[in-house]
Amino acid sequence: MAVRWIMHVDMDAFYASVEQRDNPALQGVPVIVGGLMNRGVVATASYEARKFGVHSAMSMKMARRLCPNGVFLPVRMSYYRRISHQIRLILSRYSPFIEPLALDEAFLDVSGMERMYSPVIEIAKAVKEDIRRKTGLIASAGIGPNKFLAKLASDLQKPDGLMWIEYGQEREVLQPLPVSRLWGVGKVTEEALRHAGFHTIGDVAVAGMEALIPVVGNQAHRLYDLSLGRDNRPLEVSRRPKSVGGEHTYAHDLLTEAEVDEQLRLLANEVSWRLRQNHLMGRTITLKLRFASFQTLTRSLTLDTMGTNSEDQLYFMAKRLYHKCRSRDPIRLLGLSVSQLQTHQVQGDLFSEDEETKEKVAEAIDKLQQRFGRQAIMKGFLWEMSHEKE
Repeated sequence: MAVRWIMHVDMDAFYASVEQRDNPALQGVPVIVGGLMNRGVVATASYEARKFGVHSAMSMKMARRLCPNGVFLPVRMSYYRRISHQIRLILSRYSPFIEPLALDEAFLDVSGMERMYSPVIEIAKAVKEDIRRKTGLIASAGIGPNKFLAKLASDLQKPDGLMWIEYGQEREVLQPLPVSRLWGVGKVTEEALRHAGFHTIGDVAVAGMEALIPVVGNQAHRLYDLSLGRDNRPLEVSRRPKSVGGEHTYAHDLLTEAEVDEQLRLLANEVSWRLRQNHLMGRTITLKLRFASFQTLTRSLTLDTMGTNSEDQLYFMAKRLYHKCRSRDPIRLLGLSVSQLQTHQVQGDLFSEDEETKEKVAEAIDKLQQRFGRQAIMKGFLWEMSHEKE
């Protein structure tokens, strides 16, 4: 019988860690990311801020009271999504079966991988190191026989956690833990369990399901199974995304045609790369523009062919869409996305003269960039843009 192993990967204080990575002056400093108005809430707090009692979902007003000397930053969601996508690509190299839970965590089915990584905890070490090396961020990882135990394992040794709960160790690990560690137990259920004398998971396991029914009703069966380390939930494997895209908000508004053209080239390069990494192509191309006045326009067109992930085609279409809604107003945001996605096939004949050759070149570049980084080999205009910023 095949042995089932589930891995849970969770980025430590994701948004705050990204901000600390990007700004070394913030390392070691309490960083709180969220809505900056008093009515806003905390999205993520760094571990330095958590020492003051700050946590996610707390009101920003309370966070300022608890940590008046903290650094408070707005959420940069589109940027965090790009980094999350980069992490997801890393995970996809270790298993095709991924259930994303949020931008910062996911389950992977790594059953059978112990043949390559023996013991199986070595795959968790490899994932953590791959993420650290390629993104500069720290992940916690846990492996167990099921989703509940894998997530518990990643949580127990945070930050930078690494834990493996083996078959036969379930009750030993679970017994001393508080009932709040059971999946799905919130404050109300925890209070009811404690009031009835169930303080640890071991208490629940010893008492049995019948003793739980008067306390938690129809949750009794599930909580009793979890107390024994049993969880038969399957992975809800990631479905094909509805669209792939990117958008950039600029520190300085785009004023000239040349500046817009440069950014459309950059977006086409970025989106085509993401499509190829996910083995996808799409028929509908959408351009989004936000002007300095905050007026926002979107324009789309749909190809008659099976679809594309070609950088040249995406750039060509983006230019066409831009000219349809061109304005003299300065531009503060540009976005490009592709929808009506399907698994990559041979390109259509819109630019068919040398499309096969272009595909082979793109595949070769992708492989080099995956191995040595995206700046290892770049098109001329991208190289020039990257060096202009230095």
